[in-house]
Amino acid sequence: MTVSPYDQDLDKNPANYQPLTPLTFLQRAAAVHPNHPAVIHGALRYSWADFYGRCRRLASGLARLQIGPGDTVSVMLSNTPPMLEAHYAVPMLGAVLHSLNTRLDAPILAFQLDHADTKVLITDREFSGVMAEALALAKVRPIIIDYNDLEFPQDRPALSNLDYEVLLAGSDPNFAWRMPDDEWSAIALNYTSGTTGNPKGVVYHHRGAAMMCYANTIATGMGQHPVYLWTLPMFHCNGWCFTWSMAMVAGTHVCLRWVRAKAMYDAIVEHRVTNISGAPIVMSTLLGARPEEKREISHRVSFNHAAAPPPQAVLDAMIVAGFDLTHLYGLTETYGPATINEWNGEWDTLEHELLAKKRIRQGVRYVALEDLTVMDPETMTKVPADGETMGEVMFRGNIVMKGYLKNAQATAEAFAGGWFHSGDLGVLHPDGYIQLKDRSKDVIISGGENISSIEVEDVIYKHPAVAACAVVAKPDDKWGETPCAFVELKAGATAGKDEIVTWCLERLARYKAPRHVVFTELPKTATGKIQKFKLRDLAKDA
Repeated sequence: MTVSPYDQDLDKNPANYQPLTPLTFLQRAAAVHPNHPAVIHGALRYSWADFYGRCRRLASGLARLQIGPGDTVSVMLSNTPPMLEAHYAVPMLGAVLHSLNTRLDAPILAFQLDHADTKVLITDREFSGVMAEALALAKVRPIIIDYNDLEFPQDRPALSNLDYEVLLAGSDPNFAWRMPDDEWSAIALNYTSGTTGNPKGVVYHHRGAAMMCYANTIATGMGQHPVYLWTLPMFHCNGWCFTWSMAMVAGTHVCLRWVRAKAMYDAIVEHRVTNISGAPIVMSTLLGARPEEKREISHRVSFNHAAAPPPQAVLDAMIVAGFDLTHLYGLTETYGPATINEWNGEWDTLEHELLAKKRIRQGVRYVALEDLTVMDPETMTKVPADGETMGEVMFRGNIVMKGYLKNAQATAEAFAGGWFHSGDLGVLHPDGYIQLKDRSKDVIISGGENISSIEVEDVIYKHPAVAACAVVAKPDDKWGETPCAFVELKAGATAGKDEIVTWCLERLARYKAPRHVVFTELPKTATGKIQKFKLRDLAKDA
């Protein structure tokens, strides 16, 4: 075989090839902007030099606990400095960061700890109760590191004698961390919502995380030194990878332990926040604030929103309030946002109704995504770009997961035909923009959290008075969507709304319980299948 002169004697070597990883962005930020603020948390201030030192201290401390390549470090943390530090310290050892969803219940947390084979758990005292229960259910016995937020102390017991800040104080701020040997090496583990059976463990690699940093900063128009307010949970797809992206542009992380209206307004004004990401619930919280909680915002703030698009009235009110909106869409399997409703200036002249239709589309591919389309999942052929023909939204590129941990069958199914199958149904518009129309797995997205309708239905079916039930999404101005349960009672049985809701609250995480319950005979096909599309229409007026 003839060798091209462009390949002959021109091999990869350490001088011209290094694995892509977001870790180098932190190293650069600390070297180039050592005194620029990296983290703000209450009265705490860390410069990029300080932050880099703390990350290296944590890596040093974990190394002394025998954590190394391929080990899993799980964290149960709010949007606080240790959560940011873990995003760098854990991969500095070649280990994998597993961020637990702080809203989950103990059995699911226990499953994840076992499935991930957790070696170390860093946990905030706010979650001591549920984590103690989860650890009692789990088979693994990880080393536990206790974190007590001194800016916002939690009056709850520690789960171990190993304190986070004590560990860092006794560790090396100049710890010699290592680059990954291969950019394909795992950097993080995130679990899906578990729409069918147990949740699946989505594995991210260093290359994808690094590529997302470039894509995020471009998509959001970030220049140097942006100020990012953490309303989006950092456990969501590693904060849509903004946990790493901010180091690329030496920005400032403004931590927010709880998403509250006054705290958000204060942070936006006092720190001149430039960027926020979040679900529609964050918008509703801002707009619904009491007069004494609000503050006048004298600068424009970029707000990236995902999940179900909020009502047009909410979008309009946000723009008037000082926010520039960008609609993003993605999944856990795509490192968070992988599409952007990239704005076309020509649309500004459209009538309000037509403009509104443009705003709710999910858009086009991120710059780091190689391809995005809508296809017939059976024939793997692209649907006509007519805005009407439905198919499955599919992705291909470097910001698609490695696969599902310890689940070869699910991985193969997800990548069938050389594309990642999202499970979401949508249409392709003539201009190439995609728009979601339905969810093939009937997932309800409430406040940015995925809720499996099947999981909620299984709980309701266990109520002794219930003959049949179906749970669908009901549009909600505050949460985007909430679960609405349609219940058919057994002959002669009685049950009220409060009874069904209480039944669910006792068996599910609070956010999964239905807010609306409708007692009715369920519409069914000739074969007895419940017609959910009819119930979705009914739910709008329920």
